[in-house]
Amino acid sequence: MAKLKLRGKDLIAIGYPQKGKVISIAIDAMLKHYKRERKDKVVQRLQTVLKNPEKYLGDGIFGKIAEELTTPVHIEAKQLETKRAPFTIFGENGIQEEAKHQLYTALKLPVAKAGALMPDGHAGYGLPIGGVLATKDSVIPYGVGVDIGCRMCLSIYDIPASYLDGHKDKYVNMLQEHTKFGGYETHKRINDHEIFERTEFKDIPTVKKLFKKAYRQLGSSGGGNHFVEFGIVDVSDVNNEFNVPIGKYLGVLSHSGSRGLGANIAKHYTKLAIQQTPLPGEAKNLAWLDLNTHDGQEYWLAMNLAGDYASACHHDIHKRLGKALGARPLAMVENHHNFAWKEIVNGEELIVHRKGATPAQKGVLGIIPGSMTAPGFIVRGTGNVHSLQSASHGAGRQLSRRKAKQTITQSDIKKQLKDHGVTLIGGGIDEAPMAYKNIHHVMANQTELVEVVGSFTPKIVRMDK
Repeated sequence: MAKLKLRGKDLIAIGYPQKGKVISIAIDAMLKHYKRERKDKVVQRLQTVLKNPEKYLGDGIFGKIAEELTTPVHIEAKQLETKRAPFTIFGENGIQEEAKHQLYTALKLPVAKAGALMPDGHAGYGLPIGGVLATKDSVIPYGVGVDIGCRMCLSIYDIPASYLDGHKDKYVNMLQEHTKFGGYETHKRINDHEIFERTEFKDIPTVKKLFKKAYRQLGSSGGGNHFVEFGIVDVSDVNNEFNVPIGKYLGVLSHSGSRGLGANIAKHYTKLAIQQTPLPGEAKNLAWLDLNTHDGQEYWLAMNLAGDYASACHHDIHKRLGKALGARPLAMVENHHNFAWKEIVNGEELIVHRKGATPAQKGVLGIIPGSMTAPGFIVRGTGNVHSLQSASHGAGRQLSRRKAKQTITQSDIKKQLKDHGVTLIGGGIDEAPMAYKNIHHVMANQTELVEVVGSFTPKIVRMDK
């Protein structure tokens, strides 16, 4: 069948208003989703929407057309405020000026209400890594990050920690056989998961196209700083919420996000945000979507799906390794650190973006990793309002990836690994332990944000090649 040829005059003929953008929006949508359908049928569909647009608000294909017919989105260049929203920086002396400047820019957004920067902070795109920003009725895709739902997950097993030395080859083989990394490695057998029954995979066209990729990548990890590790869990707080006695245990710790699903959602909606809320050059990547619009609501649904998918990936990884270990975990501790939540801040519901920051509400548990040779920590939030109830998401980089590759050698890394008794599978120079800040200094700068419940010391680390 010939490709659909739809013109503005076809829509004007059935009553579409010439004023505004509705005609171009409708033509774009039809050419995207019905390009092989007969023109008369397409026109009939558009006529049905025109007669009762309220019925189609929120629809994946016709929602934007209906929105433009009822309450058009007003697009105009946005300017930054002259004053910053209130903020607090933790561990300021250890944070580069570029990261602080990125936060200062974000605090001048017209939608910004409050902000904070964690002691592991360093420069990123849009919000700095370690940045927390509360906004009103709006979500910033780059405030969430490209890897939506990037998170930590720790399983604690009633297996003596000494087994990691005594049976090292066995555990190395488990990681090699049961974990997959990067853009191309996937499991031969995909486990079923309820995430794939979610209606977002059917109702949101952008997400629908990503279903097969998401299915293939379930239970895999990304590149960069993503990892799966065997290590020693030391539970130090007798009153821990997961009811594990004080002592040392074998643990599995994973760090990764929503894979290609989240990356493509971030790319699509960031582009829309930049079109809808154009900002001055340095603030360009802080463009937001109004949550009262079709695109804002759609991103919110897609973001939450990506976050739940990231969680599903971690659970699949831990399930595979648990089966290989022949054991069930005593406890599991997990948290997102690239996400946005609806939370009450100073008595008002706001959207709290945490880009490389751990939720630390009072009594909430989380994981803050160090590096491949430094311990990570199981923490309990104190609910500090000045940090917007947040803490660091790790040690944070002190060297950029490029700087690390220029100044660190493979022999430097091998010596570090040997000194700490760590076996590394994969991993690049840009992820060398020396590229990261001292985790103990970072933790010392956030004693008012979290309490330490236990620690995790890496022993066998798998990363992308």
